[in-house]
Amino acid sequence: MATRVEKTRAKMKENGIDNLIIVDPFNLQYLADFGGLAGDGCMVINDDEAVLITDARYEIEMGEKQLDDVQVVINSNYYGEAVKHIKSGSKNIGFEDRMPFAIYDKINQLVDLPLVSQHDLIEKIRVVKDETEIAKIQKACDLVSQAYEELLKYVQVGMTEKQVSFFLHEWLVNHGAQKPSFDTIVASGYRSALPHGDATDKKLAPNELVTIDFGFYYQGYTSDMTRTFAIGDPGEELKHAYEVVYGAQKAMIASMVDGVDGKDVDAAARNYIDERGYGKEFNHGSGHSIGLDIHENPVTNRSCKDKLYNGFIMTAEPGIYIENKGGIRIEDDVLITPEGPKVLTSAPKELIIL
Repeated sequence: MATRVEKTRAKMKENGIDNLIIVDPFNLQYLADFGGLAGDGCMVINDDEAVLITDARYEIEMGEKQLDDVQVVINSNYYGEAVKHIKSGSKNIGFEDRMPFAIYDKINQLVDLPLVSQHDLIEKIRVVKDETEIAKIQKACDLVSQAYEELLKYVQVGMTEKQVSFFLHEWLVNHGAQKPSFDTIVASGYRSALPHGDATDKKLAPNELVTIDFGFYYQGYTSDMTRTFAIGDPGEELKHAYEVVYGAQKAMIASMVDGVDGKDVDAAARNYIDERGYGKEFNHGSGHSIGLDIHENPVTNRSCKDKLYNGFIMTAEPGIYIENKGGIRIEDDVLITPEGPKVLTSAPKELIIL
């Protein structure tokens, strides 16, 4: 099986690139198991070598890792060192199109070769997960699923949204998670109609919905799950909307098979919701890939031009948001397999009324 560096070289050859300079921290982690922050190093890949360049802060850590096809060079002058490894006789140097301009400008001043922008060259390799990655994401999904079930035993009227968020954080870190993937969303009552309502000091009140969107890392890989529950009876309108979202998500997950168009996956959920009269209340994309980063491509929405394939792990997260009343989102992480979609998050999805 080709290594990650070998797959990168193959993509470079397809794109006519002789050298590739990499600075994205997730791509450095993927290729060289490097856990530094943005700006803490870079990497050069060509036919002759694959070199990670970082400084003395990471010397011991990187020295303890077994990297079969990556050389580590300790030099705080990252980009000055990088150009020393440009292959002799090269015609060009590729760079990630998300590279900060200051770094691009510095490299441009150091070389006479053309710098050629590359869009998602490594990200397109990362989107297909290997067995090790799948196992880590499954563990991250297991943790958030278990945390949600523990939360249901703990949550009660009068508790603040921030207290709910803190409970999840404390439970997950104490049970093996590394850190949150993003600021946990806890939105209750009328605030649940805000798709990205960060936790506030608002207290949970009787007969309202509570939407919680959270993800945590396990060994460098993330999960992303949303659940909506009620404290007391939220009323027939919101209960009906919940069943519509639940049905839309089932239809969306069923459509997630090898080779499907991403826009068709989105349509499976969107059409279901639209046909039941809530089209205007579903106002965001229906899903995205996850892995080392919480939001990776492809993104499933109306304009998605990508296909989904075996080995992709996608979220399925349709929602309905009724202004001043409440909102519902249900989100799972789904692995596409030759046998069909496999849902990795296991927390209950039927409407729970506490």
